Amino acid sequence: MKIYKVEAIILKRRNIGEADRILTVFSKQYGKLKIVARGIRKITSRRAPHLEIFSRVELMLHRGKTFDIVTEVEPIDGYLSLRKDLSLVSAAYYACELIDILLPERQEHRDVFELLKTHLSVVGPSDQFALSLLHMLGFLPPSKTLESPELENFIERIAERRMRTYHFLKDF
Repeated sequence: MKIYKVEAIILKRRNIGEADRILTVFSKQYGKLKIVARGIRKITSRRAPHLEIFSRVELMLHRGKTFDIVTEVEPIDGYLSLRKDLSLVSAAYYACELIDILLPERQEHRDVFELLKTHLSVVGPSDQFALSLLHMLGFLPPSKTLESPELENFIERIAERRMRTYHFLKDF
């Protein structure tokens, strides 16, 4: 099918060209996807407010050659309560970065989607979210737990790169 619908959470964004943006989203049906939102940076764009980081949306996508293209957006939850507190925002960024670096593209993980959705609603301890994610993905046995500095090092070894947001969490 050339056109399909997904429920997704926006993980990150990157500007391209003068008016477009590449979004990394985590969808319930297809896992992590990189998609293009054309014209979203124009002042007249009606889709722009709904395609912000942490937003849960229903997207209509058109399959493209390199990236799928956003054709319609319907907001589900903007998680407005977490946007009012900087410590909650940093915890949400950390969760989104973990999903982005630990999950491959186009692999369905409905359990991880539900975990992220719940975490963004409640925004509990970041270390607890990271441990739950590592257990779900099979990187850690369910009986093993790690403390903060050890947990950060473990995740960075798996991802083979440094975490950007972890250092912000220590300030709060």
